[in-house]
Order: sequence, then C-alpha cells, then structure tokens
Amino acid sequence: MKKKLIILCSVIIILFVGHMTVITFDGLKDELKTVDAAVILGNKVEENGQPSERLQCRLDRAVELYNKKYFKYVIVSGGVGKEGFDEAKVMKEYLIKQGVPEEKIFIDSEGDNTLLTAKNSKRIMDSKDLKSVMVISQFYHISRTKLAFKKAGFEEVYSAHGKYFELRDIYSLVREVPAYYKYLLIKRKT
Repeated sequence: MKKKLIILCSVIIILFVGHMTVITFDGLKDELKTVDAAVILGNKVEENGQPSERLQCRLDRAVELYNKKYFKYVIVSGGVGKEGFDEAKVMKEYLIKQGVPEEKIFIDSEGDNTLLTAKNSKRIMDSKDLKSVMVISQFYHISRTKLAFKKAGFEEVYSAHGKYFELRDIYSLVREVPAYYKYLLIKRKT
C-alpha cells in the first residue's frame, strides 16, 4: 500500500510539474498574428494611481504591437482594486499618453477575473463586429486566458506576454495549474 501511495504521489507531482512546463512554454511563445483587437488583462494600480510595473509591462507590450499594426483596437479590462482605482480607466489613460487614439480603446471595468474579461470582451467585440483577438497578460496566465476566451466563443485567439518577471511568478505559475482545470470544466458558450 505504501509503495502504491508513493507511486501515485510521484505521478501526480510529475504531471503537475509537466503542466507547469507546458504553461510556461505556451506563455513565453507569443502567437503574433494580425487580429481585430487586443485585450489587455488588468492588474494592480499603485496607490498613486499609476499602473504597477506588471501592468505597465502589459500596456507597453500592447503599445509596441499596436504600433506594429498587429491590431486596430484595444480592450482594457479590469475591476476596481483595493486601492480604489478602476484598472481599465487607468490603463486607457496610460495608452492614450503612449499615443494610442482614444477612439481605438474600449473599456471593460467589470473584468474582475479572467472569465468575466473573456465574456465582456466577446460582448464588446460582437457589438463592433470584431472577431479575432490577441490576449496580453503575464506568461503564466496566457494558457488559461486563451482557454477562457475560447470558452466564451472566440474562434481565433492569439497571445503575447508582458516581459516582466519577479519571484512571485513562481507562486502564480503553481496556482495556474488548478485554475486551468477549473476553467476546463466550464461549459463553452453556445
């Protein structure tokens, strides 16, 4: 019995580490293609009202790809954090300061989580007759984000990651494995 338990635990650990590896490679391998819109997933806004470094790197990546004409429109998605700022509005202001025209930016202030961001982005894009999308987040978040967008009804989902790394990303990567399977069990929108 003890030997079977050790084998079972070893298999679970190997599968867990294997999936973390897949998530890492998927997130670091940008899938750049010309699309209708990019969706930048929100993150912390500092107490001074400025995007955190992590959020700023996502926004900078979007500006870089917008300037290279990978997409014509941008959706900024986030909620109101504990600091009291609407992430989406802060993101929009930052993009405008970086030269993205205001009329090319749509706001989703109800994107409190990845699944809501996907659903809200689908609603916004359907209303504008936009189909293909590129999601922009941290590397560890890309696999689950693409899954959420496909479950929300998007057929073409591409990705780019913000080029910012910190030690906390290890915790976030570990957390993504069970979160991915949670999203996998959600029924696809029909």
